[in-house]
Amino acid sequence: MTETADVGPADVTLLAARAVEPGYEQDFQDWFGRVTDTASAFPGHLGDGLFRPATAAGPWVLIHRFRDQESARHWTTSPERAALFDHCEGHQSEVARRELFEMETLFTTAHDTPTTAPPRWKMALAAFAAVLPISLIGNGLLGPALRTWPLVARVLMLALLFSTLMTYLMMPAVTLVLRRWLYAATSTAREGPAR
Repeated sequence: MTETADVGPADVTLLAARAVEPGYEQDFQDWFGRVTDTASAFPGHLGDGLFRPATAAGPWVLIHRFRDQESARHWTTSPERAALFDHCEGHQSEVARRELFEMETLFTTAHDTPTTAPPRWKMALAAFAAVLPISLIGNGLLGPALRTWPLVARVLMLALLFSTLMTYLMMPAVTLVLRRWLYAATSTAREGPAR
């Protein structure tokens, strides 16, 4: 996955699952390289990713990240993107498409076909379940050690620790443990035009 900047608070992640005919995997990867080269020149572009199928017959998952919805729309409606996608048919086809906004990205894994995000109230409860142990441990262990630090330095240290642990440890773990509950009432894919 390539990154060109940090993700902001209103970032948009575009996900697409594409089926590739056996024997055309390298052509597909070369095509995606051209797509990423073109997308990276667009303002607000944050990075791209390509995930191989979990099974031989599974779809490839393409990811594009943008700073905001306007940047994402500029890319998706551009003639440059249209030209690239107009010349990709024949040995690949889109099977699902999805846009994720802000917190929804924490509830999607690289190995999943793009799915509908859980309801916001479930995301809030799952985030609470992840924040609570970090808050208790962080304040219990680090609170006394940092009490002589200036307020801004204490808050910066705890915010850095909390956000890192939330992103890389707690949210993936909580999402995995609560997966059935989180996605119990969601459909497996959001409708989108096939290409």
